[in-house]
Amino acid sequence: MSNLINHVIKRTMSSGTVINHVTIIGAGLMGSGIAQVAATSGHRVTMVELDEKLLDKARKGIQKSLERVGKKQFKDEESKITGFVNESMDRISGSTDLSSVVKDTDIVIEAIVENLEVKQKLFSSIDGVAKPSTIFASNTSSIPIKEIAKSTQRLDRFCGLHFFNPVPVMKLLEVVRTPETSDATYTTAMDFGKKLGKTCITCKDTPGFVVNRLLVPYMAEAVRMLERGDATARDIDIAMKLGAGYPMGPFELSDYVGIDTTQKIMGIWHKIYPDNPLFEPIPMLNKLVEEGKFGMKSGEGFYSYKK
Repeated sequence: MSNLINHVIKRTMSSGTVINHVTIIGAGLMGSGIAQVAATSGHRVTMVELDEKLLDKARKGIQKSLERVGKKQFKDEESKITGFVNESMDRISGSTDLSSVVKDTDIVIEAIVENLEVKQKLFSSIDGVAKPSTIFASNTSSIPIKEIAKSTQRLDRFCGLHFFNPVPVMKLLEVVRTPETSDATYTTAMDFGKKLGKTCITCKDTPGFVVNRLLVPYMAEAVRMLERGDATARDIDIAMKLGAGYPMGPFELSDYVGIDTTQKIMGIWHKIYPDNPLFEPIPMLNKLVEEGKFGMKSGEGFYSYKK
């Protein structure tokens, strides 16, 4: 009998649990996108922000996005569009009281600034408040998950959920597990991602996970080529589009992502892995950021977007 009980307990612990209530900390572009896909897939969602003004901005953005999705999905059937938008919005609430929200949630997804100390402080503050079963996840694109998780006492219930922008459109979700992430946490995270309609892949806690680990050094090497005068930015972009079949060249992509974002990621990796030459600072990248040339969002980067 004892063997049977142990088998049942072991099976239950490794099978994961069902996520019903999702708490998202940070209601910016990424956080609100995650909130939208979680709500449309039937989850109860609470967005947490510093003030009501930020929450209101997020709600308005989500509603507009849902209306676009509804029109695409239901064509001219206004009643179905309205029903879809209202039903989804009804599942989303907002709060500025982080501690009270995390007391009753199944998963906390952090989508705040890319700063290790800030993330550690955040998770440390809610570790003793959240239920023991609550899973903590970070949407970081560059910081090692374990470094963030160290601030808590739940290394086994901590993972990375790296969504891509724009979240409602991009199908990929990188599920990142550390050596301490339990099978139950991993299974729950994968099931949750699939319910959101994402194609989930698994990655160890390596710099940049899969996509950014390949993409950022690729963009950085393109800048180094430009610095050396090997080719122009335009010719390098054309080469990668026509020669490698990429939809965008590395400089077009850098401008789209944000040159400051790429520089910040490189800086984080260089600090953690100072001996890796791929992560060495790039003078041209630093100069563009100092000049406020971040790419499309600032009107100028490697190319000019000023009208």
